[in-house]
Parts: sequence; structure tokens; C-alpha cells
Amino acid sequence: MKENVFDVLMYLFENYMDEGTEFQPDQEALTHELTQAGFRRGEIRKAFSWLDGLSMLREINHGQPRAGRSASIRHYTPKEHEKLDEECRGYLQFMETSGVIDPATREVVIDRLMALEVDEIALDQLKWVMLLVLFNQPGQEYAYHMLEDMVFDEMQGHLH
Repeated sequence: MKENVFDVLMYLFENYMDEGTEFQPDQEALTHELTQAGFRRGEIRKAFSWLDGLSMLREINHGQPRAGRSASIRHYTPKEHEKLDEECRGYLQFMETSGVIDPATREVVIDRLMALEVDEIALDQLKWVMLLVLFNQPGQEYAYHMLEDMVFDEMQGHLH
């Protein structure tokens, strides 16, 4: 089974998102459950580390006023440019200009995307990471539900 950190994150999100941001599982028991589900311990540790990074960013940004819309242009580093194709960068810009995310949230999303150990990010991965970030950001419930509706509507469209 060729599972990666993203697959572990998706499993956790799909199985525990109803628990809310207060969900604080016993990491050992959760590791056992994930290995039983077929994930490798190395990937599980990396997923926990990824989530710890998200929590640290949430703590850093907590209490800071949310930035409104910005007229600035985001320039991507060569590494970001390589990992995030034009479609992903365009989607991030669209989500920001339409008000679903703000510049600070965009930066958290980009940080977490870059933390994934993959060469390229697919648009679907970007959307799921954005959901994970919004889910974990206080005061972003409305944006989370907007994106969630968009993602699940798109998934339903592909099934028919």
C-alpha cells in the first residue's frame, strides 16, 4: 500500500472531523488504529508532525485581527512555484479575491502545502488542505462551510 502523509490526514479528517477542534486523542491509541487501517508508522508520525505545525500556526495567529481583502499580489518562491502549478495558484487567488480566505489564511495554506512531502500538489489536495486549515482556524467557520459545500458539490458532480 503506497500511502502518504496526505492519505493519513484525509483519514483523520474524514473519521474525526465531527469531534471538532477540541478533539485530543491518545496519540498511541490513534497510531494503533491507523496502523490497523494500513498506514505505516513513519507516515503516521509525519502526519502528526504536520498537524502539530498547523496547531503552532493557529496559536501564532490566534488573537491577531483577520486581514481583510488585499490588493497586493502574492509572489511565489521558486520552490512554491514548482510544487503549486498554475491551476493551484489560480485557485488560491480566486478563493482570496472571492473572500473565502484572507491573506493570513492563504499563507497558512501555502505553508501546510509546502510541508507535504510530495513533488506536486494536485488541485484536490489543495482543496482538502484548505479545508483542514479553515477547520482549525478560529472564526473561520463560515469560510469552512462555504468551501466544504463547494468541494462536496464538485465531488457529487463527478459521481453522476
